[in-house]
Amino acid sequence: MFTLNDIPMFFVNFFVILPIVTLVHEAGHVLIARVFGGKVKFCIGTGRTLFQIGQLEIKRKYFMEGWCQYEELKYNKTWAHIAIYLGGSLFNLIVILTINYLIVSEIMPVTLFFYQFTYFSIYFIFFSLLPFRNDDGRPSDGMAVLDVLRYGKSADPID
Repeated sequence: MFTLNDIPMFFVNFFVILPIVTLVHEAGHVLIARVFGGKVKFCIGTGRTLFQIGQLEIKRKYFMEGWCQYEELKYNKTWAHIAIYLGGSLFNLIVILTINYLIVSEIMPVTLFFYQFTYFSIYFIFFSLLPFRNDDGRPSDGMAVLDVLRYGKSADPID
């Protein structure tokens, strides 16, 4: 049952953990796109830009969504686009496995923070790979992979 005692963790979840999970996810897209020689721009949040660090923009509503846009791949192959679209979920999975390994190895403690981080990461993986288009017509990563396989094109930006 949700009580007043849960409110602090609610704020930690939505204003700290979820943005970190989003950043990990978008970093996966960015790194894979750069491996294939792409020019990349990515963003955490929505709304007015608060600040920018290199190609990363942090928006006012930093706790809501993220996206990555790439162009001019040096290796512009179908499999490269698929790898980029799957890169976000792959990074989320790598971080989940790393955290679990470190906890099992007793290098990191078992904490609610890591539990929630893993929970939101799994949530991110599931909804990223679920093929759908949002109300703006932008594809999820799963739908973008299907688009690349069907039509041989990339869909920008990626979530």
